Amino acid sequence: MINATVNLDLYRYEIHSLIKAFYPEEDVKVLLTGEGKQEAQEIFMEILFLPEEIVMRLPETGVQMRTAAQGDRYDIKCPAGKAAMKHMLYRMLTQHTGRELPWGELIGIRPTKLAMAQLEKGATVEETARYMETEHKVSPEKAQLAARIAAKEKKLLSPLHAQGGYSIYVGIPFCPTTCLYCSFTSFPIGAWKDRADLYLDTLEKEIESAAALMQGRTPDTLYIGGGTPTTLEPLQLERLITTLRRNFPLDDLLEFTVEAGRPDSITRDKLRVLRECGVKRISVNPQTMLEKTLRLIGRQHTVDDVRRAFYMAREEGFDNINMDIILGLPEETEEDVQYTLSEIEKLGPDSLTAHSLAVKRASRLHKYIEQNGFSSIRNTDRCVRMAAQSAAAMGMEPYYLYRQKNMSGNYENVGYAREGKEGLYNVLIMEEIQTILALGAGSITKGVFPGGRIERSDNCKDVATYIRNIDEMNARKERLFHKNQ
Repeated sequence: MINATVNLDLYRYEIHSLIKAFYPEEDVKVLLTGEGKQEAQEIFMEILFLPEEIVMRLPETGVQMRTAAQGDRYDIKCPAGKAAMKHMLYRMLTQHTGRELPWGELIGIRPTKLAMAQLEKGATVEETARYMETEHKVSPEKAQLAARIAAKEKKLLSPLHAQGGYSIYVGIPFCPTTCLYCSFTSFPIGAWKDRADLYLDTLEKEIESAAALMQGRTPDTLYIGGGTPTTLEPLQLERLITTLRRNFPLDDLLEFTVEAGRPDSITRDKLRVLRECGVKRISVNPQTMLEKTLRLIGRQHTVDDVRRAFYMAREEGFDNINMDIILGLPEETEEDVQYTLSEIEKLGPDSLTAHSLAVKRASRLHKYIEQNGFSSIRNTDRCVRMAAQSAAAMGMEPYYLYRQKNMSGNYENVGYAREGKEGLYNVLIMEEIQTILALGAGSITKGVFPGGRIERSDNCKDVATYIRNIDEMNARKERLFHKNQ
């Protein structure tokens, strides 16, 4: 348990996130002075916001830090600003722990947005990297990565429709089983198999309503995700995509992706339907190539199933296949990660997404850690570098990046791809420069309006509630777009 106290109710989220980044295994609380019952020895850190300065103390060691003594160019106001507080807190935690974080004081999930802003101002990639290092304490390696990816994203986004463009996300919230680490909206297909058509009936109603709102606008990308879309039967997949084509002008899509994902949901008939319906890009996601880990994380497929599904997709004509892996899975070593990467290199996908495990409270993994200890999760700098080296060996370059809360090792998720095989939707969802029209249970529509203003309209996660309340969710979207016309 780590308790930090503040004398004013300021920046509690930022303080919590930074302390948690240094102490991921600890339960962190940020409390107002006098809030809750606690003994003096329970206080890890005190932060005082004073009219002219910030004061931070670590009572257990007697360490104290003040803005006045640092000589940094902080814009101190009453109360002191967020940037000054983050700089100081990061420095104090670095001194106290003796280590630095790869992403420095950044706590947001989109580092490339900062880099992109610098490029838009005319900075070079090298100048952008130096800015990330200097202003946000990002390591040289990660600063270079963010700057390179931002430059790549800028190039990828140039073909988008400047006026009236948008992208479509369709969520299929069913999976063969729920993975240990998963916090996404997903329901076991076994329990919903007889009602999947009812879900599609409701989704059809939402598609028709949403298409009317987008009349006269051109979609750039279409992404069908979940869950696992290929838990649907071939005729159901055909029905879904036919409905989308009937309602939206999809002939000029820059990208059409279906996240096939789980190898145990992929059949030749489903792959043929996807090809015939115009799908260009799919994912076949092993997460790991170790049988023991697959069992541990709740996946019922085998490593051979991964190979079978991948080769089957190639045979059916798919020339843009992504594979996902997760670094830091429970009980896996660096040698295990190297084995997974070497097996994926033998398959030769067109893109590779390397995720760093994120421990979500809503996942069963959180309980697993409580029972087995945080030491069972071992993501390392070497694992992250091995993934980058493996991607390079397959002729891939990094093209998108994002971070999540409570990531193992405080690292990042990176998408690598061969030239022309990048996932454009992945970039769009991170950069938030275009409206994403999201359909299906648990999905969130993001409307991007003049001036970069973003407003959201979310669908309820529970499938039964989604089906029951579809009219209300359609009305939400109507209000969102009508008031911003």
